[in-house]
Amino acid sequence: MPLLDPARWRLLHGGETAVIEPATGEALGTFTLADPSDVEQAALTAARAQRAWAKAPYSERAAVLRRAGDLIRRHEPEIGEWLVRESGSIRGKADFEIRTASEECYEAAALAHRPLGQVLPSAAPRLSYTSRMPAGVVGVITPFNAPLVLATRSVAPALALGNAVVLKPDPRTAVCGGQVLAAVLDEAGLPEGLLRVLPGGAETGRALIEDPRVRVVSFTGSTRAGRGVGELAARHLKRAHLELGGNSAFVVLEDADLDAAMSTAAWASFFHQGQVCMTAGRHLVHSSRYDEYVERLAAKADSLTVGDPYREQVHLGPVIDRGQLERIDELVRGSATAGVRIAAGGRYRDLFYRPTVLADRGPGDGPGSVGASPAYGREVFGPVAPVRAFDTLDEAAALAGDSGYGLALGIVTRDTARALDLADRVPTGLVHINDQTVNDEPNAPFGGLGDSGTGARFGGEANLDAFTETRWTTVRATPAAYPF
Repeated sequence: MPLLDPARWRLLHGGETAVIEPATGEALGTFTLADPSDVEQAALTAARAQRAWAKAPYSERAAVLRRAGDLIRRHEPEIGEWLVRESGSIRGKADFEIRTASEECYEAAALAHRPLGQVLPSAAPRLSYTSRMPAGVVGVITPFNAPLVLATRSVAPALALGNAVVLKPDPRTAVCGGQVLAAVLDEAGLPEGLLRVLPGGAETGRALIEDPRVRVVSFTGSTRAGRGVGELAARHLKRAHLELGGNSAFVVLEDADLDAAMSTAAWASFFHQGQVCMTAGRHLVHSSRYDEYVERLAAKADSLTVGDPYREQVHLGPVIDRGQLERIDELVRGSATAGVRIAAGGRYRDLFYRPTVLADRGPGDGPGSVGASPAYGREVFGPVAPVRAFDTLDEAAALAGDSGYGLALGIVTRDTARALDLADRVPTGLVHINDQTVNDEPNAPFGGLGDSGTGARFGGEANLDAFTETRWTTVRATPAAYPF
């Protein structure tokens, strides 16, 4: 029996829109967008349902999340097809999302069992302790690039800890980023009203943040949009957890094994067409290995197949839409105009952009330098790998840290102690030695610094901080006496 019921996609009050397959432009179905009136009703319903859910035994909440994890695996063929066709994922990436989303549910189920407070010493004759209380209604706003995982990693722990959730997925991936999760949790036995999916645009997002019943906002998206979310949430005195963009450095030291590093390097920039916040946007390579590295990475890029991931076996699928493709190409063309050499790629057909390698034509930051090019300093969000040389470890540290972003760092070397020393000098939320920058595990803290967000807000203990409030309670055997 199919998991999804398209009739449920048309219960909102915004305009009707199509589910578009980026690879073909074909409409896979239609749904209605949410408007502010839908937000108000969903938040009101969620607030009412949340009270009973918070009082439910932790074992009941955990059981729902465990069943949801099982159901994601059980419905893998159907969910995988939506991820491939709606989001442009290759099959391997869809499999990764399904596996990770399932594990996120299992981790959330375990979270419901965790100790929720501690006993404190007190100078008075009383019991003094802290307890974690559900925040209430959590607003979750997610992007298109890893829609199922990025929704599940906020929705699942928020529900496990006794909250209700209103989820606003990107309208471009409203099915695999919203309706799939709602259907799974409904089948898993989640009580009515605790999760509502409201795909919509900026107006819907604003209404969600402003609604007084929504006490916590979990946002994943661009830095530009995240600044607006943070400002609006602060105005309404509510917490916003912001996981934003990146322009991560992938550092290759002079002793690196380039045979082993090529797969790592290509994955870092080209996985899911580069549409990942952790993507390596800057390859920093020791000058003694620079020419060989560029040549080999360009050859690897040229060997990768790009096409329709639903109908072909490919390494890269389409980017999400025409606007994204034009932005990628504008940054690549601007870099070429600035004198940077396009060592591979720089071409596209329809929404299929070839994996691209950009190399220096000049030293330092002058004309022809990758460091002076538009694609080097910005988050491209496309399959583009700018490669820049360095001479010393001090220079590598300075270049890796020379960014407003602070999400991930990858270092390749035979000397792990040296890599750890380098990592300590670069402010990032995530570090991967002898691995690339695109890494995620449900039990690990995840988050960036600076323009990349507000620190670790997902995974493990971070979820407890993100989705609960801490209350101090004291208990005396008899009423306290005071001077008056």
